[in-house]
Amino acid sequence: MEIISKIIRSIRMKSHQLQGYANIDKSVILESRLVLDKVYPQGIHIGENSLIASGTTILCHEHVKRDPIDPRNPWVTDTYIGKNCFIGVGSMILPGVRIGDEVIVGAATVVTKDVPSNSIVVGNPGRILDRKISMNSHAVLSEFDQN
Repeated sequence: MEIISKIIRSIRMKSHQLQGYANIDKSVILESRLVLDKVYPQGIHIGENSLIASGTTILCHEHVKRDPIDPRNPWVTDTYIGKNCFIGVGSMILPGVRIGDEVIVGAATVVTKDVPSNSIVVGNPGRILDRKISMNSHAVLSEFDQN
């Protein structure tokens, strides 16, 4: 089963690279049914060993804001997810957000603002729950302060 899983992950990664998602590290695990911004695919940056769970949406453009040089075009910006992050099922990462390293984004969280490293963010809109966590290279929680 592990071999099949690696093959599927490899095929998904190659498919995303062919679609222009060049700033996603090869060690990232991209699960199924992701909605990745198609208007500005090179604007999605995901660091090493992060896991993006099924049903997640990551955006890099906005149609309400317009390009100041050519208002016919949508506003585009880069969106960053750091190293060793876990992005939960059904989450939404809005354009221009920066998520630090070793961050957990809870299931169905809508991330509207930057998230500092070593944090847990949950809810809609996303709120920081904890700032003292540690993740390992498999995007698994290894240490946290329960106080």
